Amino acid sequence: MKTEFEQVLSPSVYYDRNFSLEAAKILPGEYYTTSRDMLIVTVLGSCVAACLRDPVNNISGMNHFMLPETGESLAALNGLPTRYGTYAMEMLINQMLKMGAQRNRIQAKIFGGGKVLHGFTVSDVGARNVAFVKRFLELENIPVVAEDLLDIFPRKVYFFSQTGRVLVKKLRSVHNNTIIEREKDYSARLRYQEPSGDVELFS
Repeated sequence: MKTEFEQVLSPSVYYDRNFSLEAAKILPGEYYTTSRDMLIVTVLGSCVAACLRDPVNNISGMNHFMLPETGESLAALNGLPTRYGTYAMEMLINQMLKMGAQRNRIQAKIFGGGKVLHGFTVSDVGARNVAFVKRFLELENIPVVAEDLLDIFPRKVYFFSQTGRVLVKKLRSVHNNTIIEREKDYSARLRYQEPSGDVELFS
């Protein structure tokens, strides 16, 4: 249940029995911020997710974006600007600040950007997403304290909001095309619709 200490954009919230925590699963174009002890989860192909945290106030958030930038103004994007990295990052940071995070304390861990969409019309969108998020964080003076980027494999990311711990599972043998088909479908909607509304541990 969402409280005054959380901000969500269309997540699926469930109880994760493996970690005995309430968890929020986010999809492309979504984000989640919280000050509670939770798990934020996403699966990435060529998309990028930024896990941000103020370690003093224990305010954390994650986003998931598909394309780095758009030429449209925020007002012109009438619906889901967080599908683009520019707005996904700004909205995530602004929401954390509203919840009490201090900009000078925010740290970032960044993931994704795999080259998994063969034949995708945008040339190596994963690499473009990675370049964007690194440049954005550098300009905002937000330090990147951990990363797992590029490569050819999808990833499942588990972000523990209260500790900042992140588990990344490389999906080296995916038995279906769910991740790739989801990103292809999402990228198609970005192009053709009018804007509307092995486990690795990083400490």
